[in-house]
Amino acid sequence: MTQALIVIDVQNDFCPGGALAVDEGNQIVPGINALMEEFATVILTQDWHPAGHSSFASSHPGMAPFEMTEMPYGPQVLWPDHCVQGTMGAAFHPDLNTNRADMIVRKGFRRSIDSYSAFFENDHRTPTGLHGYLEERGISELTMVGLATDFCVNFSAVDAARLGYDVLVREGLCKAIDLDGSLEAAMNGMKDAGVRIA
Repeated sequence: MTQALIVIDVQNDFCPGGALAVDEGNQIVPGINALMEEFATVILTQDWHPAGHSSFASSHPGMAPFEMTEMPYGPQVLWPDHCVQGTMGAAFHPDLNTNRADMIVRKGFRRSIDSYSAFFENDHRTPTGLHGYLEERGISELTMVGLATDFCVNFSAVDAARLGYDVLVREGLCKAIDLDGSLEAAMNGMKDAGVRIA
C-alpha cells in the first residue's frame, strides 16, 4: 500500500496526430494498462492549458514553436498550442484505462506559468497538491510512466526524488521528444537525482 503508479500526460495531443505529438506515444498505452494491475493506487496527470497560455508560441508574436524565451520563473520552451482545456487534444488517449485512476492531477492551468512536473509548477515552488495527497495516503514509492520522458516525466521524477520518494521510471513505458539533446540530459539528471531507471 506504500506504492503508487503515476501515469503522466497520456493525452491525444501528445500521441500521433496530436498538436505536440511524441513519436510512437500511443504505443506505450497497452503496457501502461497492464502495469496498472500491479498497483493498488494509480494516479494520472493531465496537461490542462487555458487558450492563450503563456507557454504557447502563438502568444509571443514573432516567435516560433520550440524556440526559447525567458519567463519570470526562468527559461521556457515555446510550444505549439496543445492540451487546451476541454478539447479532444487535452483528453486522455481513448485506449488508456482511466477507470483505474484514484486521482487525476491537472497541471498547467495557470495562464502565466507552465507546469511540467506532477508536483510543482515551473517556478519549482507552486505545488499541485500531489505531494500532500501521497503523504496522507502513506505512499513512499513511485513508479512513473508516460509522456514525455525528457520533459514531464523527467521533471516529475526529479521533484519526487527531491521530496524523498523512492522513484522508478519505466523507460520502456515512456517516449521522448528529444529536443536538442534533451533526452540524454534528462536521463543524466534523473540518475543524478537518485531516480532509478528500469
